[in-house]
Amino acid sequence: MSQIPILKGIYTDGGAPDFRTTYPRNLVPIPKEQGISAGYLRQADGIEQTATGPGADRGAINWNGVLYRVMGTKLVSVSGSGSVTILGDVGGSTPVTLDYSFDRLGIASNGNLFYWNGTQLTQVTDVDLGYVKDMKWISGYFLTTDGTNLITTDLADPSSINPLHYGSAEADPDPIMAVDELRNEAYAFGRYTIEVYQNVGGTGFPFSRIEGAQVGKGIIGTHMYAPLGNTYVFTGSGRGEAPAVYTMVPGDVQKISTREIDTLLLGYGESVLATCVMESRVDKNHQHILIHLPDQCLVYDTIASATLQEPVWFVYTTSVVGLGVYRARFQVWCYDQWNVGDPTSAGLLGRLTDKVSSHYGQVNGWDFGTQVLYNDGNGAIIHELELVCLTGRIELGSDPVIWTQYSVDGQTWSMERPTRAGRQGQGSKRICWRNQGKMQHWRTQRFRGTSEAHVTIARLEAQIEPLFLKGAQGG
Repeated sequence: MSQIPILKGIYTDGGAPDFRTTYPRNLVPIPKEQGISAGYLRQADGIEQTATGPGADRGAINWNGVLYRVMGTKLVSVSGSGSVTILGDVGGSTPVTLDYSFDRLGIASNGNLFYWNGTQLTQVTDVDLGYVKDMKWISGYFLTTDGTNLITTDLADPSSINPLHYGSAEADPDPIMAVDELRNEAYAFGRYTIEVYQNVGGTGFPFSRIEGAQVGKGIIGTHMYAPLGNTYVFTGSGRGEAPAVYTMVPGDVQKISTREIDTLLLGYGESVLATCVMESRVDKNHQHILIHLPDQCLVYDTIASATLQEPVWFVYTTSVVGLGVYRARFQVWCYDQWNVGDPTSAGLLGRLTDKVSSHYGQVNGWDFGTQVLYNDGNGAIIHELELVCLTGRIELGSDPVIWTQYSVDGQTWSMERPTRAGRQGQGSKRICWRNQGKMQHWRTQRFRGTSEAHVTIARLEAQIEPLFLKGAQGG
C-alpha cells in the first residue's frame, strides 16, 4: 500500500497550461503525529444557532464581559442565553469598527462616530470631526481618520474635537485606510505604506511619527488586516504591486500567501477586496487568520505553517458543494464560547462547536484533493483506495456517503464513486473503494462528503500495481 499526501491537492488551469493547488474545504489540517500519519484533516467546527438578530452582522466586540454587535443598522447586546437587545441605530450597511475606553464603547459606522456608555447611545456631532473612516482608542484619545488626516478627540471630552489636533501620514501621499493601536503605539495603515506613531503629548497633534518603523506596503481595504500577537497580518501591496498576504516583522514584512492564494485574490479585483474583512482567532493551539471573501473564506494557520515549514492554507464555506459565503463572521470569545454572526440578511447568531459540522442546523459540505500519482511515466492499476478515518461519530439514524473521483488531466473528472461512511458507533468502519481503474501517465484524486459524514481523515492509502508500458524500457 502507498500513502498519498492529502493536505493539499493538484489540478490544472483550464485557461492556461499551469498546475494549480487546491486546498481542503471545511477541513482543518492538523500537523500531529499519531502513529497513522504525520498529520490529519479534521472537520471544521460547525455553527449552532443561538439567536436571530435584526439584520446582517457587521462587527462585534466583548466589552466588560458583554457581547455587543452591529446587526443591520442596529447596535445590539447579546446575552449568554442568546437574548438580543436593540440599543440604538448607527446606520450604514458595511462593516463597522468597535473599540472601547474605560467608560464608553465607540462605534465607527456609516462615516459617523457613536458612543455607548452602558445606558445611552449618542453621536459625536462636532463638525471638526469630519468623516469617520475608521477609529481606535489609544492613550485616552479616540483616534479617527477621514482617509487623509489623523484626528484625536479631546482628553477631557471625547465628544469634542480640536482642529489643531489633526495629524497626517507623512511618508507617502497614499490614502489612510485604517488606524489601530499596538503596544500603546498608533498605526496608520495606508494603501501602500504603514506608519507608526508614539504619544509625545503637547498642545497639538499628540502623536509623533517613529522614523525607521515605516513599512513599505499597505492594506487594500479598511478591514483587510488583523492583529495577531504582537504584530499584524494584512492583505495589500506596495505601490505598483499585485495584492498578497503579509505578516509584519520589525521594520519589514514577510509574505505568507502562496502563488495559489495570490492567484485567487487577483480573481476578485481591488474594488471587491477593499470591501472584504480579515480577522484572527487563537484557539486550541491554532492561530488562524481568516480572509472573508464574497464566496469563501481563506484561512492561514501560523502554528501549523511553522510546524510543517510551509504555508498551511485551507478554505471555509457554507455550502454543500462548491463555494459559498462563510456564515461565521466577527468571531468573539465571550461567555466561554466562540460567538459568531451571519453576514447575510438572515441575521442569525451562533456559536462554534466541534460536536457537529453543520451550519445553523443545515447540512454543509467538505472536500479535498490529492497530489499527483505518477509512476515515472509508466501506467498503473489502482486496485483499492482507503481513507483511514475516525468513524462512528455520526448523528444517530444517519447513513452518510463519501464520494471520490479522479482526473488524468486535472480538468475533466470521472463519475463519482460512493461508499458508506458508517453509522453511529461503527468506530472500526473502513472506508474503501475497490477496482479504481488504471492510469497510463498520471492521475489525481479528490474526495467529498457532507457534515453528516462527521469523520476525521488521517491517511489515504492506495493499492497500486505498476505497469511497464510497451516501449517504456529499453533492451
